[in-house]
Amino acid sequence: MAHVAAVIASTHHPFYYRASTATGADRPPFADEWVAKIEAFRETLTRARPDVLVMVGSDHFHQIWLDNMPQFLIGKAPFYDGNFYNEEREFGLPRMFMPGHEELSGYLLREGIDAGFDLAFSNELTVDHSITCPLITLRPEADLPIVPVYTNIFAPPMPQPRRFVELGKTIRRLVEAWPSDQRVAIIGTGHLSLELGGPRQFGPHGPDAEFDRKAVAWIASADLDAALAEVSLDSLWLPGNATHGFMDFMLMMGVAGEAVRADYVDSLDLFHTMEAYFTWYPKEDA
Repeated sequence: MAHVAAVIASTHHPFYYRASTATGADRPPFADEWVAKIEAFRETLTRARPDVLVMVGSDHFHQIWLDNMPQFLIGKAPFYDGNFYNEEREFGLPRMFMPGHEELSGYLLREGIDAGFDLAFSNELTVDHSITCPLITLRPEADLPIVPVYTNIFAPPMPQPRRFVELGKTIRRLVEAWPSDQRVAIIGTGHLSLELGGPRQFGPHGPDAEFDRKAVAWIASADLDAALAEVSLDSLWLPGNATHGFMDFMLMMGVAGEAVRADYVDSLDLFHTMEAYFTWYPKEDA
């Protein structure tokens, strides 16, 4: 059976690439600290020696729009293009090309449907920065095959937080049952408190520092009971209008396993957002 080599969760700040590559007067004052943290975080994936990456993210209304909005979707293509024109223009992100893993995609789709998730799929998918940014930070070579898993965190009606947790647990179980000798890293990115286009977007910190503090503690300890006791579709509007992306973190807590403490935790308080990074290893790889 396949081996889950690492479970990794992080935020996906689209300005990292531009900040990390800028020089001279264009280089922001926080860039060196940010790069050092990312290089340490990157080592947690390198150490896991994965063969394939299952990558959980959310399309930011680039390819998936309100005329056809799946709740959960698996990419099933032989390869994927990355980043859209506005991401190149606004964030300086590069065009990317990533190999897919059609066998694992097809397996997760078939078995996921049989496990009770009516998953959508796409054989032609361009992925945006929720997938490309973690590749830039964790595997900039983008040489490993990926299986994108998209969730709906933007367009009501959205799935309940508990459904994200259930999907995370299902993905972990299915990967471990995949008849293969491959080492699989399961990577997901989400949001802490986040405001987009609203009055709290450009503060000195994230829009809700207290939510961020609790969220990092929940994720680091995979404390699903505490998170589910406080988090609801209604409550997630309060820390910021894009905070529903925290449900992708809850999905990854489900992948990691209830109450399993992360082996690696780090964070960085940036302008208008907090960045956070978590890695779990299976016992034999810890």
